[in-house]
Amino acid sequence: MTQASSLIFENSLQVFFFDLLIDANKKSMKPLPNEIIFYSSLVMDKFGSSHSYFEEVDGKIREKILGIKLLESYQLPKDKQKNAVKDVGETALLVCGYFSDSLNKKIIDTKYYNEIGILAYSRLNSFIPKAYDIPNFFDKMSKHFHQVTALISLISEKQINDATDFFLIISDKKAV
Repeated sequence: MTQASSLIFENSLQVFFFDLLIDANKKSMKPLPNEIIFYSSLVMDKFGSSHSYFEEVDGKIREKILGIKLLESYQLPKDKQKNAVKDVGETALLVCGYFSDSLNKKIIDTKYYNEIGILAYSRLNSFIPKAYDIPNFFDKMSKHFHQVTALISLISEKQINDATDFFLIISDKKAV
């Protein structure tokens, strides 16, 4: 380890991402509400496991096809629609924010995923009209989708640029 390297101790990925998002948000000309930052850090934590990012179809692991998943959600029973729409919105948030560079050489670009994410969050609001004590929370997520993905993208770029400069250590010990 070089002198420029540093260790970062965190109890969870969610806390790690929350801190990064809060710092980036403070520098924004139009800061987002802390509830949106908190929710976004939960989404990033959820996708810390690749099982959440990919899906299994016919015994094969593949990327989720968000447009089709969103369309298919209309045919699901109401109780399953909410989870399907939420998964589409959260996956789109991560793809547009953290993995937007992966779309550079694909036919479908970030504009498509942005629209899918905005639509999914807008629709999710009809299933969950209040979250984090905020009425229309997911409608606000849809309206701030671009801003949230921009913050996540900044974090992604910083982590790529600083990848050789730090190590993340997640502790399994409970904080006392």
